[in-house]
Amino acid sequence: MSGEVLFKAAYPFQADVERLPVQDIDEAAKWYCNTFGMEEIERRSEPRPAVVLARDGVKIGFEVNGGDASQDGAAVLVADIHRARDELTAKGVSIGNWRIDERDGSKFQVFFVIAPDGLCYYFHQPLND
Repeated sequence: MSGEVLFKAAYPFQADVERLPVQDIDEAAKWYCNTFGMEEIERRSEPRPAVVLARDGVKIGFEVNGGDASQDGAAVLVADIHRARDELTAKGVSIGNWRIDERDGSKFQVFFVIAPDGLCYYFHQPLND
Protein backbone atom coordinates (compact mmCIF):
# COMPACT_ATOMS: atom_id res chain seq x y z
CA MET A 1 0.00 0.00 0.00
CA SER A 2 1.34 3.40 -0.95
CA GLY A 3 1.75 6.17 1.61
CA GLU A 4 0.25 8.64 -0.84
CA VAL A 5 -3.22 10.11 -0.39
CA LEU A 6 -5.92 8.04 -2.07
CA PHE A 7 -9.24 9.41 -0.76
CA LYS A 8 -9.72 13.08 -1.70
CA ALA A 9 -13.40 13.66 -0.79
CA ALA A 10 -16.69 11.88 -0.11
CA TYR A 11 -20.11 13.19 -1.08
CA PRO A 12 -23.41 11.74 0.19
CA PHE A 13 -26.07 10.31 -2.11
CA GLN A 14 -28.71 11.48 0.36
CA ALA A 15 -28.38 13.97 3.22
CA ASP A 16 -25.18 13.36 5.21
CA VAL A 17 -22.00 11.41 4.47
CA GLU A 18 -21.37 11.15 8.23
CA ARG A 19 -24.76 9.53 8.99
CA LEU A 20 -25.06 6.67 6.50
CA PRO A 21 -27.59 4.09 7.71
CA VAL A 22 -26.37 0.75 9.05
CA GLN A 23 -27.83 -1.91 11.32
CA ASP A 24 -24.66 -2.77 13.28
CA ILE A 25 -22.06 -0.11 14.15
CA ASP A 26 -19.40 -2.62 15.20
CA GLU A 27 -19.69 -4.65 11.98
CA ALA A 28 -19.67 -1.50 9.85
CA ALA A 29 -16.58 -0.10 11.58
CA LYS A 30 -14.74 -3.41 11.25
CA TRP A 31 -15.58 -3.88 7.56
CA TYR A 32 -14.76 -0.32 6.46
CA CYS A 33 -11.51 -0.23 8.44
CA ASN A 34 -10.39 -3.59 7.04
CA THR A 35 -11.65 -3.07 3.50
CA PHE A 36 -11.51 0.67 2.75
CA GLY A 37 -8.40 1.21 4.90
CA MET A 38 -10.18 3.66 7.17
CA GLU A 39 -9.61 4.28 10.87
CA GLU A 40 -12.09 5.06 13.59
CA ILE A 41 -11.93 8.65 14.80
CA GLU A 42 -15.19 9.03 16.74
CA ARG A 43 -17.84 6.81 18.32
CA ARG A 44 -20.98 7.73 20.21
CA SER A 45 -24.02 5.96 21.59
CA GLU A 46 -26.40 8.91 22.00
CA PRO A 47 -28.76 9.94 20.57
CA ARG A 48 -28.15 6.87 18.31
CA PRO A 49 -25.19 4.52 17.94
CA ALA A 50 -22.77 6.06 15.46
CA VAL A 51 -19.17 5.88 14.31
CA VAL A 52 -17.08 8.20 12.13
CA LEU A 53 -14.20 6.76 10.15
CA ALA A 54 -11.55 8.56 8.10
CA ARG A 55 -8.91 7.96 5.49
CA ASP A 56 -6.58 10.67 4.26
CA GLY A 57 -8.65 13.20 6.22
CA VAL A 58 -11.86 12.20 4.40
CA LYS A 59 -14.65 11.28 6.82
CA ILE A 60 -17.48 8.80 6.30
CA GLY A 61 -19.82 8.07 9.19
CA PHE A 62 -22.41 5.45 9.99
CA GLU A 63 -25.44 5.55 12.25
CA VAL A 64 -28.16 3.16 13.36
CA ASN A 65 -30.93 5.51 12.26
CA GLY A 66 -33.51 3.28 10.58
CA GLY A 67 -32.58 4.48 7.09
CA ASP A 68 -32.62 2.21 4.06
CA ALA A 69 -28.97 1.43 3.26
CA SER A 70 -29.92 0.18 -0.21
CA GLN A 71 -30.98 3.75 -1.06
CA ASP A 72 -27.87 5.50 0.24
CA GLY A 73 -24.11 5.62 -0.01
CA ALA A 74 -21.39 8.00 -1.10
CA ALA A 75 -19.41 9.18 -4.09
CA VAL A 76 -15.73 8.84 -3.22
CA LEU A 77 -13.32 11.01 -5.18
CA VAL A 78 -9.92 9.32 -5.38
CA ALA A 79 -6.47 10.40 -6.50
CA ASP A 80 -5.74 7.10 -8.28
CA ILE A 81 -8.73 5.05 -9.46
CA HIS A 82 -6.53 2.10 -10.48
CA ARG A 83 -4.92 1.90 -7.03
CA ALA A 84 -8.37 2.14 -5.39
CA ARG A 85 -9.65 -0.72 -7.56
CA ASP A 86 -6.52 -2.80 -6.93
CA GLU A 87 -6.68 -2.30 -3.14
CA LEU A 88 -10.32 -3.32 -3.01
CA THR A 89 -10.05 -6.34 -5.32
CA ALA A 90 -7.01 -7.55 -3.33
CA LYS A 91 -9.34 -7.64 -0.30
CA GLY A 92 -11.94 -9.69 -2.18
CA VAL A 93 -14.34 -6.84 -2.92
CA SER A 94 -16.44 -7.15 -6.07
CA ILE A 95 -16.06 -4.14 -8.36
CA GLY A 96 -18.96 -3.20 -10.60
CA ASN A 97 -19.36 -1.09 -13.73
CA TRP A 98 -15.74 -0.15 -14.48
CA ARG A 99 -16.49 2.56 -17.00
CA ILE A 100 -16.08 6.17 -18.08
CA ASP A 101 -18.87 8.60 -17.13
CA GLU A 102 -19.32 12.05 -18.58
CA ARG A 103 -21.02 14.92 -16.80
CA ASP A 104 -20.85 18.68 -17.12
CA GLY A 105 -18.35 18.30 -19.98
CA SER A 106 -15.87 16.30 -17.87
CA LYS A 107 -15.00 12.61 -18.04
CA PHE A 108 -14.45 10.35 -15.04
CA GLN A 109 -13.14 6.82 -14.68
CA VAL A 110 -15.54 5.16 -12.23
CA PHE A 111 -16.57 1.95 -10.53
CA PHE A 112 -19.13 0.92 -7.93
CA VAL A 113 -18.91 -1.13 -4.75
CA ILE A 114 -21.91 -2.45 -2.85
CA ALA A 115 -20.86 -2.99 0.77
CA PRO A 116 -22.22 -5.91 2.84
CA ASP A 117 -24.51 -3.44 4.64
CA GLY A 118 -26.14 -2.51 1.30
CA LEU A 119 -24.61 0.95 0.96
CA CYS A 120 -23.38 1.84 -2.53
CA TYR A 121 -20.09 3.60 -3.25
CA TYR A 122 -19.27 5.40 -6.50
CA PHE A 123 -15.49 5.66 -6.74
CA HIS A 124 -14.44 8.23 -9.33
CA GLN A 125 -11.45 10.11 -10.69
CA PRO A 126 -11.47 12.89 -13.29
CA LEU A 127 -9.70 12.03 -16.53
CA ASN A 128 -7.41 14.55 -18.15
CA ASP A 129 -8.31 15.27 -21.75
